[in-house]
Amino acid sequence: AMRARGAQATDIVVLVVAADDGVMPQTIEAIQHAKAAQVPVVVAVNKIDKPDADPDRVKTELSQYGIMPEEWGGESQFVHVSAKAGTGIDELLNAILLQAEVLELKAVRSGMANGVVIESFLDKGRGPVATVLVREGTLNKGDIVLCGFEYGRIRAMRDELGREITSAGPSIPVEILGMSGVPAAGDEATVVRDEKKAREVALYR
Repeated sequence: AMRARGAQATDIVVLVVAADDGVMPQTIEAIQHAKAAQVPVVVAVNKIDKPDADPDRVKTELSQYGIMPEEWGGESQFVHVSAKAGTGIDELLNAILLQAEVLELKAVRSGMANGVVIESFLDKGRGPVATVLVREGTLNKGDIVLCGFEYGRIRAMRDELGREITSAGPSIPVEILGMSGVPAAGDEATVVRDEKKAREVALYR
């Protein structure tokens, strides 16, 4: 379920496959979710520094699941990396940027925000907490947000490092407090003008 939500919330999937292990069951699951969400895949062939690394085997195995390298006439970039040694990371970042250019990924920063809840939980001291990935617009402290069956005015926001912030733009994950309850992961998060209206919509859903 988490991989499915991830594929739906993202623009580009980076599929990490170990060069010494090849395609595993979780790799196949991630491919299926990426294909269902119609999201392009960039492949990072990891552990390329290991003596038994076999990147060609990874290409052959992935091609059986419809992930074909560009040099074989497919649409996916394959990048050789070693997370341990730090090699290939710049090439991977460049591949992601190139894919973003091809897709012409742009987001509107102005206006009321909308996004998706990527995780949520109930904190004893802080109450309902939701992590929202902003898709467009700017999310501000004090905004009234509707998330599935829950709603509320944002009374605090934190970035991925836990620092207090007052606004977040597109592609920024942000933790928000002030919801009426714990929304479900995958719920749309939409800023509305009127708290009364938000409550009505949440109740009638």
